[in-house]
Amino acid sequence: MKFLRLFWKMLVGIKDVLALILLVLFFGTIFIGLCLTNKNIAISNRNLGASAAADGALLIDFSGNLVEKTEGTSFLDLVQDKGSQNEILLREVVYGLEQAAHNPKIKAVVLDLSDFSGGGRAAINSVDNALDKVRSAGKPVLSFAGFYNDARYRIAAHGSEIWLPNLGEVALLGVGGNQLYYKGLLDKLGVETKIYRVGRFKSFVEPFTRTDQSPDAKAANQALADSLWQTTLQDISHARPKAHISEWALNPTSFLKAGHSFAELAQSAGIIDHVGNSIDFGNRVAAIVGKDKQPGSFKAVSLSSFIGANPPSSTGSAIGVVTVSGEIVDEETRSGQVSGSTISSLILDAVTKGDIKALVVRVDSPGGSVSASEQMRSAILAAKTKGLPVVVSMGSVAASGGYWISTPADKIFADSSTITGSIGVFSLIPTFQQTLHKIGLSADGVKTTPLSGQPDVFRGTTTEFDQLMQFGVDTVYDHFTSIVATSRHLPLTRVREIAEGRVWSGVDAQKIGLIDQYGSLQDAVSDAAKRAHLDPSHTHMQFIDEEPSFFEMILKNVFQHQSSDAKIVAQNPNMDAFGSLAGSSQAKLIQMVAAMRHIAQSSTMQARCLECNIDVKPTSEDKYLADRLMAQTALHP
Repeated sequence: MKFLRLFWKMLVGIKDVLALILLVLFFGTIFIGLCLTNKNIAISNRNLGASAAADGALLIDFSGNLVEKTEGTSFLDLVQDKGSQNEILLREVVYGLEQAAHNPKIKAVVLDLSDFSGGGRAAINSVDNALDKVRSAGKPVLSFAGFYNDARYRIAAHGSEIWLPNLGEVALLGVGGNQLYYKGLLDKLGVETKIYRVGRFKSFVEPFTRTDQSPDAKAANQALADSLWQTTLQDISHARPKAHISEWALNPTSFLKAGHSFAELAQSAGIIDHVGNSIDFGNRVAAIVGKDKQPGSFKAVSLSSFIGANPPSSTGSAIGVVTVSGEIVDEETRSGQVSGSTISSLILDAVTKGDIKALVVRVDSPGGSVSASEQMRSAILAAKTKGLPVVVSMGSVAASGGYWISTPADKIFADSSTITGSIGVFSLIPTFQQTLHKIGLSADGVKTTPLSGQPDVFRGTTTEFDQLMQFGVDTVYDHFTSIVATSRHLPLTRVREIAEGRVWSGVDAQKIGLIDQYGSLQDAVSDAAKRAHLDPSHTHMQFIDEEPSFFEMILKNVFQHQSSDAKIVAQNPNMDAFGSLAGSSQAKLIQMVAAMRHIAQSSTMQARCLECNIDVKPTSEDKYLADRLMAQTALHP
């Protein structure tokens, strides 16, 4: 027995040693991979620095989504390959274009829009304004894509040459779309939805209570869509006066001619300039900036390399910029969300350090949790209490909770296409008493007060609970309208007229006093500097962001693919616009399911805007539910 015990201890010891060796090998591999990656990056950067010093084109690869703030990537996202969706940081694109306009080494700007997934309207307008500066400096801007949809074309229209392959298409859909309504399905399932809300136009809850839009919501949404579409048409018409853009969008079949391709039709309508493949396009660029080694290639430097060689200035006083991008939540559980505690901590830490002379809050959010929105607003007010000027710069969306956090600002800048307002509050609780009855289940218990066990999703809510919930929503709404009236210097009666959950475009928001002025992020920073009695030319932006953890940096460096500086546009771009549109409709369905499932599961009072069309990042469960729904309704391709 003694021998067996010794033998067993020896086996356990061997097991522990092997486990330790494997652990060392695992972390050693990560460390070596990180070192090698960093070495490759360093070598690459040295080479790119040399390229940046040479004459050529600034090549901007619009692969992915144009965003205000890039999302972090978790280990699970990387393992499941969810972190592969590329993101293009708006402020880098704008900065790169503004620098290229006056950099003598940059002879032209080339836009590769073949894989551009889109972005918010205000974000695209910011890119367009920067492109206008390049063209005003006398430099050509050339774009190429396998096909152009609304987002791609809105950027390309501000260039000097638009290229499209012979089999490519230009499909402009305009503003609009349909919303799923779940009332009929919920009735069949026996699900009762308890709604507590304020505002005729707070239509976020309508999919749970109706089978179609209410007349008020439909009228408001149509007015918003018309305003945004007219702004788009005016912008494109101003950028390309010879393009028959209205006729192309409103009566696309009028241009159809036998024997002509879509590309030729678009060229005849002045929508594009040239029909040619990527090699033809490359040769055209090469004629302007010089040839490179490969056929159809040209001398170019990527955006990241160009910025690396020409970094933003860090001299002068710092104007702090904090970005609130995504759905406002109490606690972040997935990408596309921003928590009240995170933003408030960033602001309060920056104020405590005393490094910044003014604060600019960049808002790109449809709102969300009331408590998280108020937490952010309190932190912004604390910055004002310390004597810091506060200016808000609205991105594509600053609605509901996004507007809530904007109220402390000394001045609000927005874009003409910004979606804002949606001043309303709601809460939603689903109950399943009829569902349980249908399948033969019931629930029973004891209680000591009318609120015991409330909200009871099995037996329904009590009258007392409903009254208290509605009172809470009314109270929050009164607070919301009160802070808007105070901050915007408007009579409370006027605020109540323009509130009630209605969504406004930037154009209309300025008319009714919800914003002060059209302007970019840079305009907001300059205004904040002046309010701090500083010369804007002697200041710089200091972005107040969360620092990624060491583990997150390891994950990104080891597991994510490093992008290379391609100097030639993809040889086989996707040219099927209508096939891609069909795919995007399925993506929208998944997003709708994600948004509705998320709000149905939320336990907090919400100041959120559904019409704002901001993505809620779908989970695998959302995709499964959408697949089942498409299967039942024959929506699968």
